[in-house]
Amino acid sequence: MSKVLIHATVTLDGFMADTGGGVDWMNGFPAAPEDEDVVGRVMQELGAIIGGANKTQTIDDGEVPYGAMVKVPVYLMTHSAHEPIEKDDVTYTFVVDDIKQAVRSAKQAAGDKWVSLLGGSISRQCLELGLVDEIQLHVVPILLGEGISLFTGLSKHIKLERVETSAYASETHLRYRVLA
Repeated sequence: MSKVLIHATVTLDGFMADTGGGVDWMNGFPAAPEDEDVVGRVMQELGAIIGGANKTQTIDDGEVPYGAMVKVPVYLMTHSAHEPIEKDDVTYTFVVDDIKQAVRSAKQAAGDKWVSLLGGSISRQCLELGLVDEIQLHVVPILLGEGISLFTGLSKHIKLERVETSAYASETHLRYRVLA
């Protein structure tokens, strides 16, 4: 059975992007082979991805999930219908205003592999609906002070159980199971 997880790199103060949506701050930190192994293991297990569509419903080079290193189906949440897009051997399917349907479709496509949720809004909606099994965060040693938060805006408390914690060169890797 497929597992649904939030997989993100965040700042120590909990931001997944700067105020303009940029993520350049993620680059330039020292990494050990063990850091790469942690992220690599997650990427090997991915069978589908759910994210948000951009305003023009296109797939620009800089918007390809995981930098196009993962060739799995991608489901993009949108407010208006759009035909699927094929790009670089990946199918991008647009799902109109139904996050539960996106999760069902992604889980079906993933089979026994995992479904990764990308973005704060998508992640918060799925947490509140009880659709998330795990949260895996890679925390980098930087404080932005302001930006786009991964979890700000949740309307209820979500209890977690720590599954794994590791730290190597500069990142701290946190893995939690979401409790019902």
